[in-house]
Amino acid sequence: MKPRAFDYVRPDTVAEAVDILAQYGDDARIMAGGQSLMAILNLRMAEPKVIVDIGGHAAFKGIKVAGGFLEIGASVTQNELMNWPDLAKASPLLAKALPWVGHFQTRNRGTVCGSLSHADPSSEIPLSLATLGGEVVLRSKRGERVVAAEEFQTGMLSTSREPDEMMVAARFPVAANLKRAAFREVARRHGDFAILALAAVAETDTSVRLGIGGLADRPVATRIDASSKSAIADALGTLAWELEGSDDIHATARYRRDLLRRLGPIVIEEAISCAA
Repeated sequence: MKPRAFDYVRPDTVAEAVDILAQYGDDARIMAGGQSLMAILNLRMAEPKVIVDIGGHAAFKGIKVAGGFLEIGASVTQNELMNWPDLAKASPLLAKALPWVGHFQTRNRGTVCGSLSHADPSSEIPLSLATLGGEVVLRSKRGERVVAAEEFQTGMLSTSREPDEMMVAARFPVAANLKRAAFREVARRHGDFAILALAAVAETDTSVRLGIGGLADRPVATRIDASSKSAIADALGTLAWELEGSDDIHATARYRRDLLRRLGPIVIEEAISCAA
């Protein structure tokens, strides 16, 4: 299929972009890399009147560490972040998660903030943001607001962003107790959407923050008592039943819950034993 006709605008500034969003609201879509948006347009799952292209624009670029966060601009691609020299030092979890995101070709187009905006529950970047307790920065003509990860993604492919808002940055915490990290996922092929993805950050030797992607309708992050193998097994068993999951063409909910119980202890141990 082909998308319905739309107008195309390439703003010079953030202010111009939010002016267009204020004018069009739900009839506008921001495009940074287009990796997810173009498929949605072709399938006519969205039929905007105007596309606001911010891809590659200097006003939307930038990777920096400031105020306890790794801040990533709206048009930074996944490969640009993956190849940023200080990534492993600033955010070990992101450094381990990004190689699982799609393929080299898709990472050249797909952006970090675009993945967060698309809000697929199996995606690695939203999972990393939730696990680290990050936040996103939204801007509109009404001003700027910062939304925590757990409040931003509200369900399958849905977020709390208002129609007149655009994401201008994503912020991943870089605290010292977030340096011991591990990431694993199970997919049909490397680069496919995860059947189940797990991210872990060892805050202490006995307390691990575990993120789960692909089981619920959004990434879920929780603290796990890692004081013993039995404590970990009990926590994962309870968590698997609480999240329930659902069947789809890729896997059953039961298989996903079993993956959580079996892969969870491995990822947790990897994070605890990882050098800070």
